[in-house]
Amino acid sequence: MGILLTEDAATAAGSSVIMIGYIVILIVVFYFIMIRPQKKEQKRMAAMLSELSVGDAVLTNSGFYGTVIDITDDTVIIEFGNNKNCRIPMQKSAIAQVEKPDAE
Repeated sequence: MGILLTEDAATAAGSSVIMIGYIVILIVVFYFIMIRPQKKEQKRMAAMLSELSVGDAVLTNSGFYGTVIDITDDTVIIEFGNNKNCRIPMQKSAIAQVEKPDAE
């Protein structure tokens, strides 16, 4: 009986080590598939918004194209279309893309 218990304990310990190995591998895969690309995108967006300046053409998250008229800490005033009377204040986080006027 004592021999059977030690063999069962050894197999249980071996299978738990394998299970922990699978969990570690799964966490590493999730990090490289989900977390790392999201952090890269957040850094890219933060860099894009920090370089935002007056006169830049922007695309908002709602799909409107406009030109930046004024910038404050966390808001921007964007002018939409050819009508110079359509100026709307928005949060910087509502900007999806920025195109510099001198970029071709």
